[in-house]
Amino acid sequence: MNITLEKVNALNAVVKIKLSPEDYQSKVEAAIKSHSKKANMPGFRKGMVPASHIKKLYGKSILVEEINNLLSDSLNNYINEEKLEVLGQPLPKEDDSYQPKWDYNESFEFSFELGMAPEIKETFSAKDKVTHYKVRIDEETLASRLKNIRRSYGKMSNPEIVTEEDVIYGELTQLSPDGTVFEGGIVNTASIRLDLIDDAKTKKSLVGLKKDDQAVIDIQKAYKNDAHQIARLLNVEEDMAKDLKSNFQLKVKNINRMEEADMNQEFFDKIYGPGAVDSEAAFIEKMKEELIGIMQENADRKLQTDLVAYGVDKFKINLPDEFLKRWLKLSNENKLSDQQIAEQYDDFAKNLKWTLMENRIMKDNAIEIQSQEVVDLAKKRIDAQFKMYSPQPLTEEQLEQYAMNFLQNREQSSRLLDEVRNQKVFEHLKTVITLESKEIDYNKFLELR
Repeated sequence: MNITLEKVNALNAVVKIKLSPEDYQSKVEAAIKSHSKKANMPGFRKGMVPASHIKKLYGKSILVEEINNLLSDSLNNYINEEKLEVLGQPLPKEDDSYQPKWDYNESFEFSFELGMAPEIKETFSAKDKVTHYKVRIDEETLASRLKNIRRSYGKMSNPEIVTEEDVIYGELTQLSPDGTVFEGGIVNTASIRLDLIDDAKTKKSLVGLKKDDQAVIDIQKAYKNDAHQIARLLNVEEDMAKDLKSNFQLKVKNINRMEEADMNQEFFDKIYGPGAVDSEAAFIEKMKEELIGIMQENADRKLQTDLVAYGVDKFKINLPDEFLKRWLKLSNENKLSDQQIAEQYDDFAKNLKWTLMENRIMKDNAIEIQSQEVVDLAKKRIDAQFKMYSPQPLTEEQLEQYAMNFLQNREQSSRLLDEVRNQKVFEHLKTVITLESKEIDYNKFLELR
């Protein structure tokens, strides 16, 4: 066997593998004998089919299979031994001038294209500056949060007249341009939260309605052309919701109002557990601390996103783009079209560039990931999920068992490993670059996201 590497340029290479009969004949003969011992064919006792008969019937397909296996193993071993940093997987190089005959005594020559990882020379330093937001929680935001929590744990009532706080349960019927009911049009019964209606004039037109009252609304204007909201309300596909131009008649069937829960010990215990807080002032303070913590986590996520964008823009990493596009198309189970590849490639390339940068940072700074760190993250995610549905916490033993079961799934395990990896690199970079702290109001921060 002879393997050679030809560099096309800094990002592309071709590996050529030449096989002589001595490289593969013994493997093919062994495979044929193995098949003969397992074969169950008419006219022969099981396991007693002559190897010559198997070779006559299936020899060529066995030859192809064994050579493909040999090529795969040889190519992977060569890449590892030569310490080649490749992207994606090698792709067979098309050569119309060479067509193997697939004879048992033939010498073969195969070529594979490689996409090479670029060399990254730059790194981060204190000269790199990224904004790290500190979110201020104003009284209006705090009051809104408190109101939402109290309504979530309050009691449902059915008032006679609609206010801006209510939910209308009603029937929506599509109208023709002349205002009559559109025959065969959309009809759907839905719950309409007035606080989610963006258009003030539409909202005002619904306030004061009573059961069995009717109103006409411009659905696109009411939700500012939000196809997702409109589709949910009408129970149609988003593409249809986006193109709808009709007005809709709303007939009120019922009015629902969630009364706010009383600020008493029973309410405090439901939210934070028995005895965790014992007064309204303590409840609000704990809620504020919790909200600040949530928003700071969001600010850290934005810092991480901004840092990725900054790094990708700064380092100007080049990739073997054409090779990667071909690899994406050939390796994707969903058989993406050229147009889909083109539309998705920029995001793919950005993520790949950041992964290459992370690899460099981890190598240069000897950053390692311990298996227990992945287990601990799995336990944290599982614990948070269970707390959403049950106030009773899981025991450490239960958490450990759930985490082990969760990590048996390769995709989930890989996702958590990437998350730990990203976080460790992020924490390291926070000690290297210059973080420019900037205070920002809660609502202004939401606009940035």
